[in-house]
Amino acid sequence: MKAFAALMRPSSGVCPRRVRRVVSPARGLSSQSEPGFGLLFDIDGVLVRGKTPIPAAKRAFQKLVDAKGQFLVPVVFVTNAGNCLRQKKADQLSHILGVPISQDQVMMSHSPLRMFTKFHDKHVLVSGQGPVLDIARNVGFTNVVSVDMLRESFPLLDMVDHNRRPKLPSSPVVTLPRVEAVVLFGEPIRWETNLQLIVDVLLTSGNLSGSYESRHTHTHLPLLACNMDLMWMAEAHSPRFGHGTFMVCLESIYKKITGQDLKYEALMGKPSELTYHYAEFLIREQASERGWRQPITALYAVGDNLMTDIYGANLYNRYLERRVARAGRAVANMGAAAGAVPRDSEDNGWETELAAPSATSCKSILVCTGVYNPHLQLPRDASRSVTETVFHGHRDFCFDPALVEPEGIVPDVDAAVQLIFQMEEFGSER
Repeated sequence: MKAFAALMRPSSGVCPRRVRRVVSPARGLSSQSEPGFGLLFDIDGVLVRGKTPIPAAKRAFQKLVDAKGQFLVPVVFVTNAGNCLRQKKADQLSHILGVPISQDQVMMSHSPLRMFTKFHDKHVLVSGQGPVLDIARNVGFTNVVSVDMLRESFPLLDMVDHNRRPKLPSSPVVTLPRVEAVVLFGEPIRWETNLQLIVDVLLTSGNLSGSYESRHTHTHLPLLACNMDLMWMAEAHSPRFGHGTFMVCLESIYKKITGQDLKYEALMGKPSELTYHYAEFLIREQASERGWRQPITALYAVGDNLMTDIYGANLYNRYLERRVARAGRAVANMGAAAGAVPRDSEDNGWETELAAPSATSCKSILVCTGVYNPHLQLPRDASRSVTETVFHGHRDFCFDPALVEPEGIVPDVDAAVQLIFQMEEFGSER
């Protein structure tokens, strides 16, 4: 708790540095060098503020490419945004950073849905904004319906806005198949419509032609959610509501009506471990495509939000540490039972979809250009109220002060890259 409190104390007018020194820009690095580490960059608050680029971003990426524009280390952009396709985000980043970015370097909050193949053939309701149907198909879903399509089919269900209520009694316009699962991509435009119809789907087991099921022990349809950010940083001086805020509303309404907690089949986006697991897979894919034979054993995650970027990276680091420890025990046990490797009882369902990670650590670097405010002061009674008033993470993630302590705090992403190069001694004479 002391370490967390130190992070939140006001500083003397500048972003604090938790590093001994920052190395000079590493220019002219040989593209022949094979890195043993990969970089995970958040976007909002690290590279841009809304649509405005952060000046340090272009300087940082000039250090990460050679004269031909090829990356010197594997890089993945891990964003909790989910309202567009990867290619569009890659094009935006290429323009902002002045270096070529491919869609394979971009990970949206919904990208891990590719691993949930058991839902890809089900009739799925998707909520969010932007081209949600195209996004759903792009990650593998074959039978999708949007909230707007449901509303058009059942016009009597959306009644909050008096101006949108049907003028005459209406019956279903189109008969849609029963919804079998719900996917939340991101915050929608009309919250009242989405909240109403999602609750309707959950309480009718996907059959909107029927009434609510009366069972208090009702088990609802599978629900998968992407992007748990309570807030995010745009051009405004203060953070703005994110999809996590919408989820808080949905969870509260469901529990108020049923008395039961809303359950998630999976939570994706930072700080979820499965998001970092998928990002690590993309890092390895890049290294393989470049022909780099040295395994990527270290990840560095650069972000601006303690409760998502830093918490998530540290949570994944803890997962990697446990995994290394379990592997060590398994090797030791092989002496007692030759050739028998015990099954890892702590494996998650999503782990079997991808090859085992090569990384053994994931370090977090916090920048001061976004949500994190070094001038924010803790409540007076920090020991009692910090978990009540400061933790903005999702309700299914327990607060642990150790998980919101970064490896380093730097002013911006340019300083973050310099710090990582220093920690890895990358570019120095070997």
